Amino acid sequence: MGLNDFDLLTLADVALLLHCSKAHVCKAVAGRVRGCPPIPSVSLGRRKLVRRQSLMAWVEANERSLADATITVPERGAGKRA
Repeated sequence: MGLNDFDLLTLADVALLLHCSKAHVCKAVAGRVRGCPPIPSVSLGRRKLVRRQSLMAWVEANERSLADATITVPERGAGKRA
């Protein structure tokens, strides 16, 4: 693996790539987004960095898990009180 293959992204860069806020990326990195595994990251002091290759693998894994999931639609009126 050469130096060009080791592309590190800031959380702001990740947010731009994922089209979401930096705060949401921070939560995803910390594992605080329900139904979503944490984004792999590297810590340098208080700074978090994400390898581009790890981010792409994380996105692909999430796409596969969504494709494998079955969506259940609640029965109409099931939550209403009698």
